[in-house]
Amino acid sequence: MDITTVFGTVVPGSSPGGSTMKQSAFLALTKKYGTPLYVYDRSAIEAQAKKLTSHFPGVAVRYAMKANSNLEVLKIIRKAGIGIEAVSRGEIERAYAAGFAKDGISFTCSNLTESELRYAARYAGRVYLDSLTQLELWGKGRLGKEISLRLNQGIGGGHHAHVITGGPDSKFGIDKKDIPAAKRIAKKYGLLITGLMQHIGSNVLDSKLYVKAARALITAAADFPDVIAIDFGGGLGVPYKPEEDQLDLAALGKALEKEMEGFAKKQGRGIQFAMEPGRFLVAEAGTLLVTVTDIKITYRHTFVGLDSGFNHLVRPAMYGSYHPIENLSRKGGKQVPVTVAGNICESGDLFAVKRMMPLPKIGDVLAIRLAGAYGYSMASTYNLRPLPKEIIAG
Repeated sequence: MDITTVFGTVVPGSSPGGSTMKQSAFLALTKKYGTPLYVYDRSAIEAQAKKLTSHFPGVAVRYAMKANSNLEVLKIIRKAGIGIEAVSRGEIERAYAAGFAKDGISFTCSNLTESELRYAARYAGRVYLDSLTQLELWGKGRLGKEISLRLNQGIGGGHHAHVITGGPDSKFGIDKKDIPAAKRIAKKYGLLITGLMQHIGSNVLDSKLYVKAARALITAAADFPDVIAIDFGGGLGVPYKPEEDQLDLAALGKALEKEMEGFAKKQGRGIQFAMEPGRFLVAEAGTLLVTVTDIKITYRHTFVGLDSGFNHLVRPAMYGSYHPIENLSRKGGKQVPVTVAGNICESGDLFAVKRMMPLPKIGDVLAIRLAGAYGYSMASTYNLRPLPKEIIAG
């Protein structure tokens, strides 16, 4: 779907890195474009990008575009000097459409077809092989002299079991015990292992966990004499719930810098370090605007029905995720527990259960916050309901 670019009123706000658009600007957009409507705050994306480039000056930042692959969002990120991490042929194609060059694109994913692996080898700057099978395919296909590996070193973290991408239950990466086998395959085909990466999970808010994983990867790299590229993966989180704290980027940046400098000095060679944040860049910038279409009071719940559902934002149904929800049409009033429900024919189509807020009325516009990551990119036309529109503001 094409994206419409508008320039809304943007004012300083109190939410670090979050959308600072005025309530009136959101309501004006709904009058013009209707709901459901995704709104992405350009200035919020730019602010998050600046944080990354300032706190991690020695690290190449590549945006994990599965979080939000909108073409205009990608262009904002490219202009901020950030590269791309892709996980499919379609994402590589979208990255080229947004103006990214081959050397600014890394690629990794599991369970690839041989044709997709060949495509990635041709159009991505660095491909991280996820399994011994992929390594064999690469060698037999003579897809390049140098190879890079994604390792699973048993360290995982994240906000839900389904987003933990490292550890004993993860499908991703080459297990530590299989590293000798990977080296044998590489030797058989005359390949040089020049890159290593890992990804422990999504929405990590503990900088110490991230540093622990980075240190383990750097330690593993010492056993690969030809490695010149080390990628710490993504996972940098943002707080969704009021009681959650921001990730300490300053502490993380200093800790990573110490680890990187120590490794480079010990090895006596230049190393390219990288990371692949996704959610961090776009989550807080996105808001899903919806309209209240029904109020139903039962013995246990006051259901507030919407003109949207988990086909537009699946995170609450899939992960039990929390999203702040604000009534833009009315402020104040007695706080009551309401269950915010979507319009999909599924009992699990709930955005919030017994959330405290002033009782909405039919026609009110609600703002579902922090919806810029894994919102539209995971949306569908389930129940044959159309996809929402998307707007760039700011």
